[in-house]
Amino acid sequence: MTTLLDNNFLGIQHLGVPVTDLEASRAFYARLGFECVMEKTFDDSKGPVTALMVQRANMVIELYLLPDEERAEIGRRHDGHIDHIAFSVADIDRAFADIRAAGFETLQHAPIRLPFWRHGCRYFSIRGPGGEKLEFNQILAA
Repeated sequence: MTTLLDNNFLGIQHLGVPVTDLEASRAFYARLGFECVMEKTFDDSKGPVTALMVQRANMVIELYLLPDEERAEIGRRHDGHIDHIAFSVADIDRAFADIRAAGFETLQHAPIRLPFWRHGCRYFSIRGPGGEKLEFNQILAA
């Protein structure tokens, strides 16, 4: 039986967690044995965003600090927040086409490139039935 994203789905890539204090989060996860494997700051439409990828074994968590207004909203959440689940794919353009062809509505009009990792990455997202964000992501080789 052929299913959506056959031969293109590689598994969970990372969990994205917005934070209100990046250094406190870095220290917290370091105490749990996570090591920083990437840190980047880039401009978003609302201001600078800093993303920190921490890893232990095959688990990667993206800790990210949003601009002031969005950070304040996250701070009002008393029980934390996981923003998205990211899946690795081998070919982001093929995944985007397959997802759209299957009738899913993507949150982006095309895959977005970010300056993460050594050569960048490209991603797009959809929403699950509970409003959760599912990200499909390809780390670029070159």
